[in-house]
Amino acid sequence: MATYRIVLFYGFTPVKDPTAMRLWQRELAERWDLTGRVIVSPHGINATLGGTVENLKRYVKTTKQYPGLEKIDVKWSAGTGADFPRLSVKERPELVAFGVPDEIKVTADGVVGGGEHLSPAQVNELVSERGEDVVFFDGRNAFEAQTGRFADAVVPDVRTTHDFVAEIESGKYDHLKDKAVVTYCTGGVRCEILSVVMKNRGFGEVYQIDGGIVRYGEAYGSKGHWKGSLYVFDQRGAVHFDEHSQSLGQCIVCGTTTDRFRNCADAACTTQRLGCEECVPGPGFADRCPECVAARDEWLQRV
Repeated sequence: MATYRIVLFYGFTPVKDPTAMRLWQRELAERWDLTGRVIVSPHGINATLGGTVENLKRYVKTTKQYPGLEKIDVKWSAGTGADFPRLSVKERPELVAFGVPDEIKVTADGVVGGGEHLSPAQVNELVSERGEDVVFFDGRNAFEAQTGRFADAVVPDVRTTHDFVAEIESGKYDHLKDKAVVTYCTGGVRCEILSVVMKNRGFGEVYQIDGGIVRYGEAYGSKGHWKGSLYVFDQRGAVHFDEHSQSLGQCIVCGTTTDRFRNCADAACTTQRLGCEECVPGPGFADRCPECVAARDEWLQRV
């Protein structure tokens, strides 16, 4: 019986011909029957793929032959073989859509001018040494933090990654510019860019967790500064790092603990809300989310 896994990784390195790399990555994934998502840009590659252990090993070994990707940190987790509905390999101007492609400079050594990488152990050491002078800063979409986040973390009010630049430039977080800011995200890729954006806008001491929440959770489970479950963009929905982990999320109907997100009733809406199995047994809510209702009411006032 085949054993299935999921791999998550990114690599920042100059890509002279993103189209050629996209075609190469698609050929590799199709050759070894992998599903998931791969994004290629002039800055490098970002991938989350599922398949058999043997095929994923072949794919990773071949991908590492690309100049600058030899030392990519590949994160492995359990899979079912049906974690992704299809294969998607796309070419984008940015690996993560912050909307500042010209602001990011990349060499064979990675992103230039980003926050200092800290191992999970170094994160804990920093907090022990500096206490309240250390601030965790969530680099994900705000809804992801509903089920899990670092203790006392700052969670920016953003719906998409594209919202971060305006959010940071709004002045809401200027009081953190003299703090030790530890940015974090799922696997680390978003913080590679976020830390540059923050440093370029006056934040003096910015760090990023090497390997993101995934590596920290693997190291400390529920015994460290991370609390709750980790939202993931595949059929798993959430990851728990040990048997003591409990989601911070609550069903919006009955208030019970859950990390189960479900879609808005409006098929065109991307908003997800927390709903337990009993209250929302299907793939989505029976009603529209408050954002959709507000948008509809605003439209009716105009017509």
